[in-house]
Amino acid sequence: MASASTTAPQIKPGVAPLRAGQGYSFLLRRLHSLSGIVPIGAFLVEHFISNSEALKGKEAYGATVQLLNSLPFVLGLELFLIWIPILYHGLYGLWIWYRGEGNVVAYPWTGNWMYTAQRWTGIVALAYMVQHTYHLRFTGVHLATHPMESFAKVQNEFQNPWMVAFYAVAIVAASWHFCYGMWLFAAKWGITTGERARRWFGYVCVVVALGLIAMGAVSMYGFLSAPVQPLGSSTESIVMR
Repeated sequence: MASASTTAPQIKPGVAPLRAGQGYSFLLRRLHSLSGIVPIGAFLVEHFISNSEALKGKEAYGATVQLLNSLPFVLGLELFLIWIPILYHGLYGLWIWYRGEGNVVAYPWTGNWMYTAQRWTGIVALAYMVQHTYHLRFTGVHLATHPMESFAKVQNEFQNPWMVAFYAVAIVAASWHFCYGMWLFAAKWGITTGERARRWFGYVCVVVALGLIAMGAVSMYGFLSAPVQPLGSSTESIVMR
């Protein structure tokens, strides 16, 4: 009687780049992926573009902030298109990171490094959004009612060199996280099929990331190169207590 032969399972190194999950996990991961592109990614791009107005000076930047705050149903738009999606994407991203299996020391393959970089850049970007929102929206001059003070408020924050460094790191982190997220989105949703399509779309994502970083650098230069504006110079300020 012939003995049954057994074949040892082949274990592939690294982290599977396109794990989709099962059941509710599949749905939650797809929603997480989608929310990173729309609406969060769209908001990020708009934010970079509008902040570039800082290069034109205080009046142009203040006018942009005033325009955004004068949109119809602005509170509802912010709540449902910005804050709730960011909250879900950030918290579920933390859960994915906590449950992740990346190990760049034992398995130093490209996919593993990209997985780890995506997680850490997300943490940095989330920390930046929390700090940025708290400082600009809930401390000092109320910019929703005094938009022309926005340029001076950011400038005064930039008087701390640590905040300048934090902003610079956050711009790079947010740009990387969004653009690699675009690559993952296109792969997971079947938009880019095959290695060739994914490779070429990866080049597109790199160009987009560099463009966003450049816009962020331009914005920072606009604030740092202009004479420091004292808060309250445009109008009588209301300080939130």
